[in-house]
Amino acid sequence: MAPQPHTQEQRLDFLIRCLLKENEAYQSIEVPAAQGDKRRLLRSLMNVRPPAPASEEFLRVQDAYLQARLSERGVTRVADLTPVQPGLYLWQGDITTLAVDGIVNAANSQMLGCFVPCHGCIDNAIHTYAGVQLRLECARIMAGQGEEEPTGRAKITGAYNLPSRCVLHTVGPIIYGSVTGTDRELLASCYRSCLELAAEHHLQSLAFCCISTGEFRFPNPLAAEIAVETVRAFLARTHTTMEVIFNVFQDRDLAIYRELLCGAGAAAI
Repeated sequence: MAPQPHTQEQRLDFLIRCLLKENEAYQSIEVPAAQGDKRRLLRSLMNVRPPAPASEEFLRVQDAYLQARLSERGVTRVADLTPVQPGLYLWQGDITTLAVDGIVNAANSQMLGCFVPCHGCIDNAIHTYAGVQLRLECARIMAGQGEEEPTGRAKITGAYNLPSRCVLHTVGPIIYGSVTGTDRELLASCYRSCLELAAEHHLQSLAFCCISTGEFRFPNPLAAEIAVETVRAFLARTHTTMEVIFNVFQDRDLAIYRELLCGAGAAAI
């Protein structure tokens, strides 16, 4: 019996070997020597892997590897943040390191995660750091549904190796020209659906990414306005004590949300 991998380097090598063995087309791929290149190869192989069961040994090593990577990257908790308004937070950082009850994933209509190797979208990052179990759970949900996920709705799954408890997946509108009234309503529906689902599952904290911006081309300022208005309306209507975090990654989105939530001249968050 081969010795069990105990170091991060051993785990990395083990996972790459396992994934390469799954596909004959990968047999000619050479494993790079540098750790950074190995990590990129592992992420690529996880990104393109179809939703299929994995061995208990693979999952055990993968989970140990991803948990160690999370420790390296650091975890942020709600208690570490300062609210900008009662129950509302603004945080710039990597949502896959945020320890809250639920994080929101900007998914596509297949709901299986991003298959583009090392793509920069949040869907790719969430599936990468959650582990292969997340794609498999999403596939089971979609098989039971029997059709693509409609825009504006939401589904909830486990978070696996992420520090959050759950992931809420929602499909935002894709903008092909000017933003229409339907586009606005569908984006608002994404936020409402996630909030309603979070309340249904008794989540006490929920972090939203910037849904539909980036690849889906919804203008960032308008998307932020809709996000803030919809969240405020939900909190006022339901009187919930749920804490909502607006998570941004880019500086431009930080400035937009800071203006909306704090007003001009607000101090840095």
